[in-house]
Amino acid sequence: MLELAKNADANPSHAQQQNSAAPSIWRNRSFMLVFSSYSLSLLGNTFHSIALNLWVLQTTGSAKLMSVVLITHLVISMLFGSFAGTIADRTDRRTLMWVTDIVRFVLVAAIAVLIFLPNVPFIYVVLLTGLVAFAGVFRTPAFQASLIEIVGKEQLTKAVGAISISDNIIRISGFALGGIAVAAFGGAFAIAIDAATFLLSGILLLLAGKFPYAAVRDDAKSKTSFKEDLTAGFRYVWHDPFAKGVIILLPLVMFFFLSTFMLIQVMAVQVWQAKPFVFGLMEACIPLGYVIGSILIMRFDTRLKSRGKWIIGSMILMGPVFIAISLLSSAAVALPLILLVGFLFSFSTTIIFIALRVAIDPAMQGRVFGLIGALTSVAPPVGLAVFSTFSDIYGPAVIIAISGAAMLFIGLLAYSRMKSIREFN
Repeated sequence: MLELAKNADANPSHAQQQNSAAPSIWRNRSFMLVFSSYSLSLLGNTFHSIALNLWVLQTTGSAKLMSVVLITHLVISMLFGSFAGTIADRTDRRTLMWVTDIVRFVLVAAIAVLIFLPNVPFIYVVLLTGLVAFAGVFRTPAFQASLIEIVGKEQLTKAVGAISISDNIIRISGFALGGIAVAAFGGAFAIAIDAATFLLSGILLLLAGKFPYAAVRDDAKSKTSFKEDLTAGFRYVWHDPFAKGVIILLPLVMFFFLSTFMLIQVMAVQVWQAKPFVFGLMEACIPLGYVIGSILIMRFDTRLKSRGKWIIGSMILMGPVFIAISLLSSAAVALPLILLVGFLFSFSTTIIFIALRVAIDPAMQGRVFGLIGALTSVAPPVGLAVFSTFSDIYGPAVIIAISGAAMLFIGLLAYSRMKSIREFN
C-alpha cells in the first residue's frame, strides 16, 4: 500500500483514474461478499450470546457464573488486542479473517454439542468460549484495517456507513430472533446457528478473492521481527497526534455514552415507571438515531466538510442532552432526546472510524484498530460498574447529569487541545 501511495503521488493522473474507476460499494463484488460475511457472523453472535447466557442461568442459576463468560471475553480482548493487530499488519488480512472464521466454526460447534449433552462441566464451556474470543480478537482488526483495501478511499464513507447501519439493525433483530430460537428450539440449536454463520462467513471470504486495493508487499524490504512491529505500533500511536487523540477520545465516548444510557434505562424503570411499550420504544431510539445519522453521513459523503468539528461537536452536544434528560419526569417526553443522542453518537463514532482509515498509514491500521479494540472493550464495563455503584447511592438522575457535564467538559477540552482531530477534513 505504501508503494501504491508513492506511485500515486508520482503520477496524479493515474491516481485520479483509479479513484474515478472505483466502483460503487454495491457493485464491488469483494465488498458485498465481505459485508455479507460480517453481517452473518454478527447475526450468529447475537444468537450465541443469548443462548449461552440462558444456558448458564438455567444450568447453574448463578449470575456470577454468567459474568465469568463476559469477563473472559473482556480480559482476552484487553490482553491480546495489540498482539492481534500486529498479526493483522504482518499477514494477508483476508486469509486471517477466513481462517479465524473456520476456527470459530469448529469451536462454537463444539460448544453446541457440549450444551446439548447432559451434565457438562461448566469449565469446558468457559475454556471453549475463551478460545472463540481469542480467535475473534484477530478477526476484528483484520476486518477494520482491510476495508480500505476493499473499497479504496473514495468509497470509505459509504462503506463505513453501510456497516454501521447493518450493525445496528442486526443487533436489534438478532437478539429478538435469538430469543425466539432459544425459546422454540433450545440453546444448543441457537449456538449451532452461530457455528453455521461462521462457516458461511468463511466461505464468503474465500469467494471474495483478492481485495481490489490490497497492499502490494515489498519482498525486497528487510523483514522485521514481531516484537519490532509490535513496538512500532505503540510508537506510531504515541507520536502521531491524530492516532493518539482518537485512542484517548473514542474510549471516553464509549465510557460515558454506554454507561449513561444504562442509567437512563434504570431511570425509566425506577423514576419514570415507564410501561413496557414505552420502554421498548426507548430501547429502539438509540439504534434508530444511529442509523439515521449513518444514512446522512453516507448521503452527504464528500459534501460533509470539517469532519473533525462534527466529531467533537457531536460529543459536546451530547452533554447538554444528557443533562436535559436527567431533568425530565416522563419516559415518553424523553424519547425525542434519546433519539437525538443516538444520532449524535453516530456522528461522533462513525466519522472517527472513517477518519482513522484516511489518516492512518494503511500498513499500521491493524495495530491501531487492535489497540482501539482493546481499550473500547474495557471502557464500557468499567463505566457500567462505576455508574451503577454511584446510581445506587445518589440516584440515576444525578449521575446522568454529572455524566452529561463531564462529556461537555471533555468535548470542549478536546476541541481546544486536540488540533489534529478538530482540523481533520
